[in-house]
Amino acid sequence: MTEENRLAPRQAERQAHWEGVYTSKEETGVSWFQDNPAPSLELIERIAAGNGKGKDTDIVDIGGGASRLPDHLLQRGFRRVAVLDISQAALDLACLRIGRRASEVQWIAADVTEWNPSHRFDIWHDRAAFHFLVDAADRAAYIARMAEALRVGGHAIIATFASDGPEKCSGLPVNRYDPDGLARELGDDFTLVDSRRHDHATPWNATQRFQFSLFRRRDG
Repeated sequence: MTEENRLAPRQAERQAHWEGVYTSKEETGVSWFQDNPAPSLELIERIAAGNGKGKDTDIVDIGGGASRLPDHLLQRGFRRVAVLDISQAALDLACLRIGRRASEVQWIAADVTEWNPSHRFDIWHDRAAFHFLVDAADRAAYIARMAEALRVGGHAIIATFASDGPEKCSGLPVNRYDPDGLARELGDDFTLVDSRRHDHATPWNATQRFQFSLFRRRDG
């Protein structure tokens, strides 16, 4: 049996879980909801200001779900935005909310661990997707896709629960990371260039401690 076949049951289970979440809850009724994704926007703007591409920076939001990040990126003038999520229901919610400008975003319904990117991106953004991959084979597949999707010199923004953050989310176990631990997980293709903690307030005013880590895709 190939690795792809072994992964298939986990992927199907993940898809069923997240379709269930996004068809049974309001957009604002999930713990990770952010009206203003300020930490992500700050890092994206910083990268775009320094890479020579500005608002033409190619950005993919991994596990974006119904996040409001694409809304804010469009409002700030970014022209190359893609959102990938395993849940079609989540992407449909985001499209409905954005309205007529939704056609300006590339929407990708796929499991990131088996996704074949059609081109390379300047920024890989992931807020709260990677930490759900508790199986080593899934993490390896994710990292391989990230290496394939990012241009040399491109950047990955990965936000996970911090080492003192929650142990579960949406009823699922998660892996928690500090910057050095995440860097070891990603391997030699990626250099850690910045990190910061962020205390996220859920819609019911609980605090979730996140770790935002910024990596650069190494040359060669």
